[in-house]
Amino acid sequence: MGAVLSAATVSLCMVAFRRLRHIRKGGIEVALRVSPDHSIRGWHVGVGHYRGDEFAWYRIFSIRSGPDRLITRSEVEITGRREVTGPESYSVPSGARVLRCTSSLGEFELAMEDDALTGFLSWLESAPPGQSVPFAS
Repeated sequence: MGAVLSAATVSLCMVAFRRLRHIRKGGIEVALRVSPDHSIRGWHVGVGHYRGDEFAWYRIFSIRSGPDRLITRSEVEITGRREVTGPESYSVPSGARVLRCTSSLGEFELAMEDDALTGFLSWLESAPPGQSVPFAS
């Protein structure tokens, strides 16, 4: 019983270490909500990485080795922007703003701090020449 508990603890520590390593390698803290329904529930804290035309989002507490969500620049459209409501502030990064987005994967919301938001919007607008990006701020 003790060996199983020790193995589980070591496994969880390895997963946490891997996720924290993503943050140190240039990741940004981003909360994601897949089913926006005007409630405070459903937010998942994670780390985002830019990979060319993709924004890879890794959930902090996940055992997956790859990204939990891939957002492709050419498919994402921003449909709204808002401030964080009172109770949501416990679920998203401090000082975050919320973007409501749609893509081929459906509707979702991203919450990130102002600096990360500026970087994300710049990434969206910086499509290669000749490629149109459905973007609305």
